[in-house]
Amino acid sequence: MIDPADIVLTGDRPTGPLHLGHYAGSLRSRLALQGRCAQTLLIADLQALTDLSGRADMVARRVPEVALDYLAVGIDPAVTTIAVQSRLPALAELTVLYLNLVTVARLERNPTVKAEVELRGFARDIPAGFLCYPVSQAADITAFRATLVPVGEDQLPMIEQTNEIVRRVNRLAGRPVLAECRPLLSETPRLPGVEGRKASKSLGNAIPLGAPPDEIRRLVRAMYTDPTHARAEDPGRVEGNVVFAYLDAFDPDTAAVAALKERYRAGGLGDSALKARLEELLEALLAPIRARRAELARDPGYVMEVLREGTARASPVTEAVLRDVREAFALG
Repeated sequence: MIDPADIVLTGDRPTGPLHLGHYAGSLRSRLALQGRCAQTLLIADLQALTDLSGRADMVARRVPEVALDYLAVGIDPAVTTIAVQSRLPALAELTVLYLNLVTVARLERNPTVKAEVELRGFARDIPAGFLCYPVSQAADITAFRATLVPVGEDQLPMIEQTNEIVRRVNRLAGRPVLAECRPLLSETPRLPGVEGRKASKSLGNAIPLGAPPDEIRRLVRAMYTDPTHARAEDPGRVEGNVVFAYLDAFDPDTAAVAALKERYRAGGLGDSALKARLEELLEALLAPIRARRAELARDPGYVMEVLREGTARASPVTEAVLRDVREAFALG
């Protein structure tokens, strides 16, 4: 349940174009929260450097690109603050302070970190900054005194670790300095990529929000369905079928989707017809986002001003929290 007094903090790493997984996982929630409670979106460029330090120029270029995606989907900078992580020095100092409250063993047990380390093939060569990025996320969340964090299901361990840090700071201070937060999961907490794995920018298996019609068509046609469903008249499996996962996430006609599932299970519905419906649906969803993004991209000065103004609004909020946390550490 959303409380008007809730403070919302969420964001994205500027490592590539935002995609439908972001839209289903948290962007729709962020749009729904606009005007209902205070909300900040943080472009986490410092966190992007934890595994992309050798591509710092790319990360820097992606910061306004992520802002463009936010604006294109309907985020209103007059209502929702859009800020840049690296331009808020309080966040870095909070991270350093919180690192003293967390063990390496606890970080290594974090399921999200373990999964990301495996995905990137780091083994024991994991960058220290990457191992510690849950602490950086805790700094981001607490710096805004956030009580509600729209996240995907895979980020729940980050919320748990943030609240552990909050409790330790409060015990250290002997009083409530920071508030715990709770997650806000979407109805589609985990959207698969076209081949069935987690949708990821790094894997190239996701549909970008700015995808043109031909790219939407190519990616939809590549979607994993049921390999045993060779002919339209054959019965097919709905479970694990990526096309149905996307229909569940984006088709507002739930009764029609239920009927399609029934036909598919019984036999009589081909994959090509199913994918044609999804392609049409996604093009209708993304066309206005794509057009708005193209319009905004023609005025890069506006986008940079949105980032400057949002970061300026966020700065005194984060500095006030840092002062309180420094007092808890007897740093004055």
